[in-house]
Amino acid sequence: MQNKDNSVIEQLDAASSAQTSPPECADEIFLEGPRSRFAEFFTLLRVMRDFLRGFRTLHFVGPCVTVFGSARIQRDDPHYELAMKMGAAIARLGFTVMTGGGPGIMEAANRGAKEAGGRSVGCTIELPSEQPANAYLDRCVRLHYFFVRKTLLVKYSYAFVVMPGGAGTLDELFEALTLIQTAKIKNFPVVIMGTDYWKELINFMNKMAQRGMIAPSDLSLIYATDSVAEAIEHIRSKTIEPFGLKRIPHRRRHFPWLGERGLLTGDK
Repeated sequence: MQNKDNSVIEQLDAASSAQTSPPECADEIFLEGPRSRFAEFFTLLRVMRDFLRGFRTLHFVGPCVTVFGSARIQRDDPHYELAMKMGAAIARLGFTVMTGGGPGIMEAANRGAKEAGGRSVGCTIELPSEQPANAYLDRCVRLHYFFVRKTLLVKYSYAFVVMPGGAGTLDELFEALTLIQTAKIKNFPVVIMGTDYWKELINFMNKMAQRGMIAPSDLSLIYATDSVAEAIEHIRSKTIEPFGLKRIPHRRRHFPWLGERGLLTGDK
C-alpha cells in the first residue's frame, strides 16, 4: 500500500516536471503515454495556451494561402526562386502568405510576399535543433505542439501550395488532402509545384486510385504545375468566387486587451 500523501506529492512533482520541461520536449512528453492526472491536466493547459496564443495572433491575418516546403532548401536552389515568385503572386492576388515560418521554402514564400508589398505570417515550432523564424514575417506565433501548428496552418487558409520537401511536407500535404476528402474542411485547392520532384508521388497516388484505395475523384483534389500563372489562376477560380471573398477597404477592429493585434489595411 502506498501512503496517500506520498502519492499526491509524487503527482504534483510529475506535474511540475511537465511544466518546467524544455518547450521543445512538449510533444515527446504529451505522447509518451498515460501519466498522472495532474500532469495530464497541466499538459491540457499548455495545449490550450498554444491554441489561444495562435488564435490571438492570427485572428486578423485575413484569408491565407499556406505554402508548405522544406526548411533545407538553399537560396541558390531553383525551387527557392519558384517559391518566392509564388509568394509574390499570392500576395498580389490579395491573400496573406502563411508558412511554417522557418528557413528554406518557407522563407522564400514569405520573402516573396513581403517584397511584393503583401502580408506574410508564420507558425514556428520549438525543436531540439533550433529553427529560427525567418526575417520576412509581419506576424509570427511560436508553438510547442506540432498538432497545434498543423491545425493553425489549415484553419486560416483557403488554398495550399506544396513545394518540394521531406517527411514534414508530406505530412502536411496528406493532412490537408484527408481533411478535404473527409469533408472536415471545404474543397480548398491543393497545388503541387516542382512536378519533377513529386512525379513518383503523383504516380503512386494514381496507383492508389487504380487499386481502389482512394476514389478516382480524389485525384482531382490536387493540381500539379510548375507555372506560377497557372497555379494562381487555379487558386483564384477555386477560392475568390466560390467563397465570395472580397476586399475590405478598412482595418478590421481588434481588441488589444484580449491580446489581439491587427495587421495591414486592405485585408481580403
